[in-house]
Amino acid sequence: MAATGNAEETQLQEMEEEAGMEREMDSDEEEGMGIENSDDEEDDSSEDDKENEAEIQRLEEQLSINAFDYNCHVDLIKLLRQEGELPPLRKARQKMSELFPLTEEIWLDWLKDEIRLTEEEPNREKVYELFEMAVKDYICPEIWLEYAQYSIGGMGLPGGMEKVRSIFERALTAVGLHMTKGATVWEAYREFENVILATVQPPLGSVPTCEQQELLNAQLERIHTLFRRQLAIPLMDMEGTYAEYEEWSDQGVSDTVSQKYKRALQQMEKSKPYEETLMAAEPPKLAEYQTYIDYEQMEGDPARIQIIFERALAENCLVPDMWAKYTKYLDRQLKIKDLVLSSHDRAVRNCPWTMGLWKNYLLALERHGADHQTISDIFEKALNAGFIQATDYVNIWEAYLDYLRRRVDFSKGESTLTLESSRELEELRAAFTRSLDYMKQDVEERFSESGDPSCTIMQVWAKIEALHCKNIQKARELWDSIMTKGNAKFANMWLEYYNLERSYGDALHCRKALHRAVQCTADYPEHVCEVLLTFERVEGSLEDWDAAVQKTEIRLNRVNEQRAKVAEKEAHLVRQEEEKTEQRRRAKADKKNQKKGQKGSRPGEKRKAEDEDNEDEWGEESEQPPKRHRGEGNHGSFRGGGAEEFMETESGLFGRRAPPCRRQEPPGAKRGQQIAPDTVRKTQEDNPEQRKDDCSVFISNLAFSMEDPEKRLKELFESCGPVQSVRPVYAAKGFRGYCYVQFEGKTSVPEALKMDRREVDGRPMFVSPCVDKNKNPDFKVFKYNTNLEKHKIFISGLPFSCTKEQLEELCKDQGTIKDIRLVTNRSGKPKGLAYVEFEDEAQASQAVLKLDGTVLQEHTLSVAISNPPRRNAADKPDFSRPMGAMMPRAMVYGSRGKGRTQLSLIPRSLHRQTGSESKAENGTAPKPTGGASGDAGFEAQAKPMSNSDFAKFLLRK
Repeated sequence: MAATGNAEETQLQEMEEEAGMEREMDSDEEEGMGIENSDDEEDDSSEDDKENEAEIQRLEEQLSINAFDYNCHVDLIKLLRQEGELPPLRKARQKMSELFPLTEEIWLDWLKDEIRLTEEEPNREKVYELFEMAVKDYICPEIWLEYAQYSIGGMGLPGGMEKVRSIFERALTAVGLHMTKGATVWEAYREFENVILATVQPPLGSVPTCEQQELLNAQLERIHTLFRRQLAIPLMDMEGTYAEYEEWSDQGVSDTVSQKYKRALQQMEKSKPYEETLMAAEPPKLAEYQTYIDYEQMEGDPARIQIIFERALAENCLVPDMWAKYTKYLDRQLKIKDLVLSSHDRAVRNCPWTMGLWKNYLLALERHGADHQTISDIFEKALNAGFIQATDYVNIWEAYLDYLRRRVDFSKGESTLTLESSRELEELRAAFTRSLDYMKQDVEERFSESGDPSCTIMQVWAKIEALHCKNIQKARELWDSIMTKGNAKFANMWLEYYNLERSYGDALHCRKALHRAVQCTADYPEHVCEVLLTFERVEGSLEDWDAAVQKTEIRLNRVNEQRAKVAEKEAHLVRQEEEKTEQRRRAKADKKNQKKGQKGSRPGEKRKAEDEDNEDEWGEESEQPPKRHRGEGNHGSFRGGGAEEFMETESGLFGRRAPPCRRQEPPGAKRGQQIAPDTVRKTQEDNPEQRKDDCSVFISNLAFSMEDPEKRLKELFESCGPVQSVRPVYAAKGFRGYCYVQFEGKTSVPEALKMDRREVDGRPMFVSPCVDKNKNPDFKVFKYNTNLEKHKIFISGLPFSCTKEQLEELCKDQGTIKDIRLVTNRSGKPKGLAYVEFEDEAQASQAVLKLDGTVLQEHTLSVAISNPPRRNAADKPDFSRPMGAMMPRAMVYGSRGKGRTQLSLIPRSLHRQTGSESKAENGTAPKPTGGASGDAGFEAQAKPMSNSDFAKFLLRK
């Protein structure tokens, strides 16, 4: 047995040795493989390093060209962080922080890297400085929490305890009101104080001294105060904080704390929907934040308004409008210098391309008494910010020049200025000179325009010289320079110069200015002539009056001749365009006729092609009537005198009738279905004998989708008087968008006409008198005015959202407004045009001078005296030749022009030429004799033919 045991032990030893040898061999193989893998990894890493170095070099070169490339800075910092090179990384971060505020992620990475690499005590101050830079860019709870936690590490240093508490207090002031993240800062502060409490408590079983008891009580009071302060602020999940306080406090929760907690809880419940909306929304959440800001502004708590603005800006730091709203609120409401100026500085660092932010920054600096050098430095930074429009540079220069002008004390006049004021005046003049040179060189070179075509900067300079410095000669020199820059043709520029001379100059120079204005003005010469005559009427002698009258007459005659030539040229171009259009139409018609003539020669096929063509021309609104059989007569159709008279009455404003072979069907009728005569008569006639045009109005431009138009319009017009009947007009597919409303008396018609262009279902409803155009062909509802309307102005470039009230608010300062009309299309959508009628011509001219070029809702307005173009003769309904000789009576044009369905349904083979001599197949056709008129002849030609007669006629052709 012993031998057996020894054998087993020997066998086990041998197995262990073999296993050990195998492990050694495996380890050797693994080491060999590891060496090979490490070689491969080193090769890959070296290639990556080379690529990273090349990319880093490329990014640095790009930043040397354009230092304001934000994305290039971010990519460079990422690559340097991957390389782990601290000095270049720190330098890249510092450069970016000088140009832009850094995001929360970039700051946290930077701070963690610096904390990890600077563990020694002497370097803590550098980290503190870095934290101070970070908390100024944006209000971020995470950065403040990191700052407080880092400061706890230096608690053992002299003053370390007070520094930690100071940082926590600043953090609570900055982000303690943050609805969702503020609680973390409160909890960290309480946890810190609880740790301190554990250190000041005496050991168990020992009696504390008076000094220890005071320290203990003071520490307990600090924690109580933190709980009470937090519970008075609306924060998410504040119920848990209240429960924790109940459990921690030995004395329970006082009634005062409970009441404040309940009020805060109610406030939190009101704000909770807005917070939930923000959490559910996708970035950038601008609309959600704006709604939240509006709510907080209604509540009126400045601290909460500030925190919600800061939260919105942290996620939308590149939105200039949000910065503008925030800084505007701070300027007008809080007015705290440090807060206001720091916010303006952050605004221009985030959006340096926005001129308005720089302009507001300069005003804020001046408002809070910043020194002159600081304001000048900020202005120089603004000039180098890279604005996107030439006008932005004009505006920023104007803001800076206004500031310099306010620095000069002009109260005692230029001759008695102090030495300091004299230096400030010279600096102002030098700044005006520099601004003009800057516009001419830098701005024009970049934008190919000066951005100041009206020379507003020079105008302001001239006014300052004339008003404050009493240097009218310098002002005249400036105005001469203004006029040589292409402004001499504008009346408003001359009138500005005239007003300057009127206020600070003399009558002689006023007269010279007005005479030059009459000679040079190209846009409103009538107004300038009127101003000159008015001036001579008040100031001049008889000789001056005669000279002014002669000069104005010569000028106006020349202007009228030039306008007549231009109008003639335009009319000639219009005629040429009309001739080209007519030629294209004829060529198209001839081509179509040729194609139809090539289709089969059998009469049946010809007749079928004609019918299909007519059906196509009528389109979807028309319907092919059921085929009439022999012996059917006129039963159920509109052929005959009565039906024709009815259609003439229904022509209304449009002045057209449905073709005799078509008929209207009420809604619900299917194509090709025979409609009962009673149904048609009920929907279309309604006893024509009782109709009175003088008691009716014609309604058009209604929506085809209007439900029950008869009931709807009756309710709409009942306020005008008793409604006798409403007759809507239907087509195959339903309501056609127009109808007739007949009242019981004539007195209701004027009231109904006042409802013209009232909006119904989003479209302007047209209301016009019900007039038979066949009996009154010269009647016009709207007469197209082609004369110059000197008391009315025409405004273009309006935003589509502009209302009459906004337009009235814009124009009311210029005079008494009699009427405002916004131009819309037939669907009710605005065209951005409007007419404003004033009480007299002077007010209209004044409005043109003041309003032309103004900006309304980011739209530049063009304002001019109303001068509608002449209407072409081809657009008028009456021509030199009689209408009856051109088309059947059913084709007479209405006041709104030719309709879509004014087509003749007579087969083309039966048409005759409409000229004075109709060409027959072999020569000239003889003129009709006898007393029959053209219309009678046409009615005879249009007499229905049987199928056999029609076939014989075609074979004879």
